[in-house]
Amino acid sequence: MKGDYQDLVDEISALLGAPATLENRDFRLIAFGAHDSDDDLAMDPVRTRSILTRQSTADVRSWFEAFGIARATGPVRIPAAPDAGVFRGRICLPVRYRGIVQGYVWLLDQEPGKPGPEPAALDAAMEVAQRIGVLLAEEAKAGADLSREFLAVLTAGRGWQQDMAVAALRAALGPGGDGLHAAVCVTPWPGEAPASVPGAAAVCVVPRRGGGEPGGAAGPGAGTGAGPGREAAGDPALAVLLRLRSTDALAPALAAVTRLLPRAAQATGPGGATGQATGGKASGSKASGGSAGAAAVTTATATARGVTAGVADPVRGLADLPAAWEQAVAAARAAAAQPRFGPVAQWSAIGPYRMLATLAADPVDDPAARTLLAPTNRELARTAEVFLDCAGQAGRAAAALGIHRQTLYYRLARVEQLTGLDLDEGEDRLLLHMALKAARLA
Repeated sequence: MKGDYQDLVDEISALLGAPATLENRDFRLIAFGAHDSDDDLAMDPVRTRSILTRQSTADVRSWFEAFGIARATGPVRIPAAPDAGVFRGRICLPVRYRGIVQGYVWLLDQEPGKPGPEPAALDAAMEVAQRIGVLLAEEAKAGADLSREFLAVLTAGRGWQQDMAVAALRAALGPGGDGLHAAVCVTPWPGEAPASVPGAAAVCVVPRRGGGEPGGAAGPGAGTGAGPGREAAGDPALAVLLRLRSTDALAPALAAVTRLLPRAAQATGPGGATGQATGGKASGSKASGGSAGAAAVTTATATARGVTAGVADPVRGLADLPAAWEQAVAAARAAAAQPRFGPVAQWSAIGPYRMLATLAADPVDDPAARTLLAPTNRELARTAEVFLDCAGQAGRAAAALGIHRQTLYYRLARVEQLTGLDLDEGEDRLLLHMALKAARLA
């Protein structure tokens, strides 16, 4: 495949009489033409960095995208900007397939006052760019075809089985397997995996086994009836392995994840019921078709229907992918438990839920909290949680609950009676706070 790209880039270079470079939509270098010019301006800092590091910075990407290259259907001329490290103007040939940008071919423009490429030559180069777009689209689709290898990594037990699964996925991904990735969990996900996800190296649907965690042991989904979390046992999750340019450039990944939420909500339906883990044709088409109906479902609707996503910390290579998947699952559960995290939660932002989500995946059944967590005591449980969230400050807690301080004291006394705990003791507060937060994950 790489040889095909190189041949096509060389063809464009010959057509336009200038060395060309090919980058994917994430500005990662794929191929570049031979450069034998003595012109120092031809190798400005931006071009040099792209070739040597095989990628461009987030600032460079933003600067070029401001010229509308992601929307363009024909050549785009970009003027020189020495302050930005662009000493020579560029000609950008958008690489598209079926209307979707797959990458960009870059050429140095002629100096001001000198004639540039003839229109006929640019038209011929755009035809070659279209052929490149077909190859890039096929490569992206191949990411979905790695679902078996990806799923094996996420569901294999620890030890040699997991090591073998990681090695198989690494071999299937080729050199790209050693790059920077983020694991993503979207749940619940009815039906089949989407045909393609922008920026994804691999996608698969992970069935839930027994309880609330995708692909793992039984989770806390058996439920005490106290927390606001949904009963998720049996619901599958969509797993996505997203390619990243750098650890501080998560915005494209988060945007791709956010676009997946309405697709899940469209197939989930207003009642929140999902399809089977393996998905029949009807549910699969809803999940992956990108129909007009799916477009009409907003992210807010997805949130209302209980669809959430979690994004793990970036990892380089695949050795830490199983741990990253656990982070993504925990973040998705936290997003379902705490609306303040939003429909897409990052592992780094979920605070105490990082620890709570890694505890034993059984329903909360601590003797001290059991009675308080019964459905009949929801108001008292919420009062205790808000009080503890406010670090035991009665004035803040009463204001947050919208009640008089004396009412707060009365309720807290009832909490102590039901639990046998002393809310003036630090360890008792810790126990109750953990039990209340863990119940949200149920």
